[in-house]
Order: sequence, then structure tokens, then C-alpha cells
Amino acid sequence: MNKAVIKSSVVIIISVLIAFLMSWANAAYSIQIDNISLYLLLGCLAFVINWVAFIPAYILQTEHFYDLTGSLTYLSMLIISLMVGDVWDNPRALLLIGMAGIWSIRLGSFLFMRIRKDGKDSRFDEIKPVFSRFLVAWTLQALWVFLTLAAALAVITSQYQVELGLFAIIGSCIWLFGFVVEVVADQQKRAFKKDPANKGRFISSGLWAHSRHPNYFGEITLWVGVFIICIPVLQGWQWATIISPIFIYLLITKVSGVDKLEKIADKRWGGDPDYEAYKARTPELFLSPTKG
Repeated sequence: MNKAVIKSSVVIIISVLIAFLMSWANAAYSIQIDNISLYLLLGCLAFVINWVAFIPAYILQTEHFYDLTGSLTYLSMLIISLMVGDVWDNPRALLLIGMAGIWSIRLGSFLFMRIRKDGKDSRFDEIKPVFSRFLVAWTLQALWVFLTLAAALAVITSQYQVELGLFAIIGSCIWLFGFVVEVVADQQKRAFKKDPANKGRFISSGLWAHSRHPNYFGEITLWVGVFIICIPVLQGWQWATIISPIFIYLLITKVSGVDKLEKIADKRWGGDPDYEAYKARTPELFLSPTKG
């Protein structure tokens, strides 16, 4: 067994272990289905969907349905919650399901249309031909979905309810602000790239004049809003779900988002006076209230 296979196996085992520990932390508070917590069942569903989708993706050597599968995973977990959970008389749970559903449909369709237009996702060029590494990508997507929804699922599957109040109002406003920022930023960049006059140029207008990555700022913000909505319901080990917004922040800033895109931008435009000036005056992530 070569080092790549061993490394991939370790990542997959750790990913499953993290999901199991999160499920264990919430098991005592979750609705039970045949003596198994709904929280655990939803976690298992996330991995099953992605592992099943991996099989034809590897055979056909395509990443075209990767992001779409991520959205399908979100929606499947939310739909199952509606079908077998006790949520119809729980306004907080319904609010969270609606927010997560709207976000996943919007982002999934946006990313799917983008890859159809671009024809490929360069992130998969090296890992796609390697069974173990490609499987890791699908496993990590399952973990991403599960941890992103960790706090929301704690509320959606909980046997304990709290009436909507100030936390729900504040969290909803923060979620709406983040969602709007993400959508507007994505649309502004798509419109910018569609203009032939902008070929080879970097965007520095609209929200991109206030942050070099406003779409990612919006995504982090909206999940912080979700967690705030969840706070009144969380008890005991359920507080472990605070990992949700922390995980999203670290993933976006250190793993697959900002850090990687900054390196690509530096390689492409580094040394360009206009780019260097834009970079110097514009925050990397957080929106500046004044134009950079």
C-alpha cells in the first residue's frame, strides 16, 4: 500500500470519526427512530449519498456533478427531517430548514452552471484519476455538509423546543445580510467575467471594491446567523455544534477558499501596479464600510 493510499485512508477514517463524535454529542437530545438518533441517521445519509455519487463520477472521470451532489446532500437531509422529524409545530426548526434549503439550492445551481460553462474544475485535475484521492474529495464533501449543518440539525432533530425570540430575530437578520452579500457578489463577478473587455483582468468594482472575497464573507456571515438562531435550544454536549461556524471560517480562509485564490491571484497579477494597489487598499475578507 503506497503512501497516497495510506494518507487518503487516514483522512477518510478521521472524517467519519469526527462525524460520529458529533452525532454522539447530540444523540441524547435527538428524536429517536427505532432507538437510533435521527441526528446520527442524517449524518450517515450524508456520507452514503456522496460515496454512491463517487462511483459513477470515478468511472466517468468527471467532477461535473460534485457541487450538485453537495446541494442534493443538504436537501436530502432537510427533506428527511421534514418527513420523519417532529418539526411541523416547531417554528425555529422550520425557519432553519427554509434558510438552509434556500442557500443550498442557490449555491448548488450557481456552481453547477459555472462548471457547465467552464467545462471543468481545475481542483480535480490531479486527484480525479487516483481512486483514493478522488474518494477523499467526496468524503470531505459529506463531512462539510454535516458539519455546516451541525448546529441547525441539533435544533431540527431536538426533542426540546424554545419559542422564537430575540436570538431568532438577530440571527435571521444576520443570515439575510450574509445571503444577500454572497448572492450579489457572485452575480457581480459573473457579469464581470462575461464581458469580453474584462478578459484577463481582476474585478475591483461593486462589493469587490470593499473586500477581495465578499462572497466568502457573505457565506461565513450567514452561517453565523444560523448558529445564533440555534443558541436558545442548545444544551450540554450540543454546544459542540459551535464547530459549525468555526469550521466554515477555517475551511474558507485556510483550506479551499481565500488562501488558495489569493495564491492564484498573486501568481496571475502579482507585480501589476493596479493589482498591488487594489490589494493594499482592500481587505482580504471582511467588508470595509468605505470603498477600498
